[in-house]
Amino acid sequence: MRILSFFLLPVAALLSACASAPPPPQPGSLLADHLFAAPSERVSTDEVLKVSDAMRQYLAVDIADQIRTKGPQAGLVDALYRRAQLKLEYDAATTKTAAEAFDARSGNCLSLVLMTAALAHELKLSVVYQSAYMEEAWSRSGNLLFASGHVNITLGRRMLDAGTMRDYSPWTIDFLPADEIRTLRVRDIDENTVLAMYANNRAAEALARGRLDDAYAWAAEALRKDPSFMNSYNTLGVVYMRHQDLARAERTFAYVLEREPKNTRALANIAETYTRLERAEDAAAARTRLAAIEAVPPFHFFNLGLDAARQSDWRTARDFFAREVARADYNHEFHFWLGLADWQLGDVKQASKHLQLAMDNSTTRGQHDLYAAKLAWLQSRQKPDASRPTGS
Repeated sequence: MRILSFFLLPVAALLSACASAPPPPQPGSLLADHLFAAPSERVSTDEVLKVSDAMRQYLAVDIADQIRTKGPQAGLVDALYRRAQLKLEYDAATTKTAAEAFDARSGNCLSLVLMTAALAHELKLSVVYQSAYMEEAWSRSGNLLFASGHVNITLGRRMLDAGTMRDYSPWTIDFLPADEIRTLRVRDIDENTVLAMYANNRAAEALARGRLDDAYAWAAEALRKDPSFMNSYNTLGVVYMRHQDLARAERTFAYVLEREPKNTRALANIAETYTRLERAEDAAAARTRLAAIEAVPPFHFFNLGLDAARQSDWRTARDFFAREVARADYNHEFHFWLGLADWQLGDVKQASKHLQLAMDNSTTRGQHDLYAAKLAWLQSRQKPDASRPTGS
């Protein structure tokens, strides 16, 4: 795989600490505030879980009857799962605060968990956050790769209801389809870790937009909120790399690897850092370690498919895109390019199928609308000339 600007960034966050790990560093030992300008926005997690007036009115008026008749736990759960009430939509464009997710009625899994937690706090329900053990989902923005984990939330009883006869069995709220969550293994995490995840997401999103000062400020906020959350150090290292402070980037990635020797994101990033530092032996050693853990990196077959497509070898491109879809069928970009290859080879039926899947797997409204337009265009066209050169 080509490693040019190959950065692995956590988005929704995945925890991977172990009982024998050394204590986390003090954030100040790796931070360098003096190297960055003030951020362009307010950087703080203080209001991430703040309940807005609109949210209070929703609880006190819109669903007041079901809260009164069913109890606060069941009443809130019903509101979250019934589209006729909250009408929530998944949208991974930005990570929102609880109030922002409520106003937009959309967000990524972390934003929707924050919204649920804020509503539950207002109802005085107990809340347990959980990080799920599941395969990371990969996406990209330009030459940045992002690895996304998954979080959910469990609601319990109110302390004042402890002596009542009402059933208050814990209820887990998860915004994945039901068949995907039945076998999920989860671990409880602290609210400070969830807030660190939020700040880390904001750092990654700022990086994708090229706003290094904002990215640094959000990564630093994540470290201060939970110094044990290793994904934030990896993000910080990428900020330093983009800032051309390679020595700091190396130290930051190295610290992650001291705690998590098999962290593939940190290994890929430190290998790239060594390459830029012209330390070829160290870079090769890091890539050897990485290959032993991860034989086929994310986007490997996809990149090979793009190379073939640039040469108009659409049959080879289709084969590579199909291999990437087979191992990551959640990625809308893989389906789009497989559909494009099918179209170039004259298979309109398969092209339509994969454009539909690209639309179904899109993570933002903008992506969804773009794929819908492409699908409508394709379905309005005649079958392309199957005799055109395919490069095979």
